[in-house]
Amino acid sequence: MTAAVSHPNQRPNRPYRVTTTRVLRSEWHKLRSLRSSWITLISASALVLAVGVVMGTTYTSDGGDSDVDTVVLVLYGSVLGTLCTVVLGILVTAGEYSTGLIRASLTAVPRRLPVLWAKAAVFTVTVFAVMFATDLLTFAAAQLFLHDTDQAASLSDPGVFGAVVGNSAGITLLSLIALGLGALIRSVPGAIGTFIGGVMILPEVLSMLPYDAVKSAVKYFPTQAAGALGSATPLPGEAPASGALLALCLWAGATLCAAALLLRRRDA
Repeated sequence: MTAAVSHPNQRPNRPYRVTTTRVLRSEWHKLRSLRSSWITLISASALVLAVGVVMGTTYTSDGGDSDVDTVVLVLYGSVLGTLCTVVLGILVTAGEYSTGLIRASLTAVPRRLPVLWAKAAVFTVTVFAVMFATDLLTFAAAQLFLHDTDQAASLSDPGVFGAVVGNSAGITLLSLIALGLGALIRSVPGAIGTFIGGVMILPEVLSMLPYDAVKSAVKYFPTQAAGALGSATPLPGEAPASGALLALCLWAGATLCAAALLLRRRDA
C-alpha cells in the first residue's frame, strides 16, 4: 500500500464558510435570476412613467389641479407602482416558503437571521435604485409638457428634489414592510391580504373616528407617512417629512424584527 505524501506547500482544504458577502451575493442572485422580479419592477416603473406623462400632457392651468403639489401631480402613478413593489416584497420572502426553497436557504445558513437581513438589504437597494431613477425620469418627462403652465418646476426648486427622493424612499419602505409581512405570515395570499387590510384600509377606517388623538396617530401610519414624504410643500393635516420618515423606518424595522423573532423560533 502506498502512503499518501503531503507536500509542504500544499494548503489544506478549508471548510466552506458563511460570510455576509456570500449571503448577500446569494440573495442578489436569487432576486435577479427570477423573471417575475424584473417583470414586477418594469411594471412598476412603466405605470409611474405612464401616469406621469398622462398628467403632464392633459394638464391645463385653468383646471381643478392648480393647487396640487407639483411632485404629487407628476408622480401620482406611484400608488400603482407601489402595489407592484409590495407584491415583489412579499414574493421575496413568502414566495420561498411556497416553493420550499427556504429550506435550502436556511440549511446553507444555519444561523437563519443573515438570510432575512440579506433579503431586506438587497431588496431595499434594488427597489430604491429603480424607483428613484423612475421618479427622476418621470418628473423630467412630465415637465416637458408642463414648462409653460403654473405647474412648471425644476429639481433645483425648494423642496422638489427632496420630495422626489422622499417619494422613492416611501415606496421602498412600504415594500420593505410587505417583505417583513411575507416572512411573518409565510403565505403570499395571506401577506397580500394583510397588507391591503392592515396597511391600506385600516388607517382610512380609523381616520373616520371622531377622536383627535386617533386622527393624529393615523398621520404616522405607513401609507399616510409615505404620502407626506412625496410632497414638495407641507400638506395640511399631514405629518412633517422628518417625522413621516422616522415613522416609516420604525414600522419597517418593527415588522422585520417580528419576522426575525419568529424565524428563530419556528421551523422552516
